[in-house]
Amino acid sequence: MRVTRPMLAVSAAVAALALAGCGSDHGGHKAVPQTATGSLEHLAAEAKCEPNMQTDADTIRQAICKKGQEKYILATFATDRGQREWLNQAKDYGGYYLVGRKWVAVGEERTVQALRGTLGGTLEEGSAHMNPGGSHNKSGHHG
Repeated sequence: MRVTRPMLAVSAAVAALALAGCGSDHGGHKAVPQTATGSLEHLAAEAKCEPNMQTDADTIRQAICKKGQEKYILATFATDRGQREWLNQAKDYGGYYLVGRKWVAVGEERTVQALRGTLGGTLEEGSAHMNPGGSHNKSGHHG
């Protein structure tokens, strides 16, 4: 299956909108471990989620993960460039992104913050005009 950029952008938009309002409150933040690597299944196992595969293509593999009340999108990429292109387009739709090497988790801020305690990675924030209540005065990178 060939995945086009418009398909990926739509997928990211759906992920950001579908996940709005999902998640549970996590009071404290864990120390950030070394950034995890591996397949989508390996990352999902590390995060203790059952991935519901949505896209399984040569360039991107994407699943919805649910752990308790928390939902997020977990995506892996064939190349660093493909990941960065996807992120650049997806961030136009707002949202919060936990970014590792050739993988991204997308969800509520508190959800990706908590996930960072398991998978490591760097936090990035989507477009300010699409993130009501977000931290719009920051550079978009956290960590």
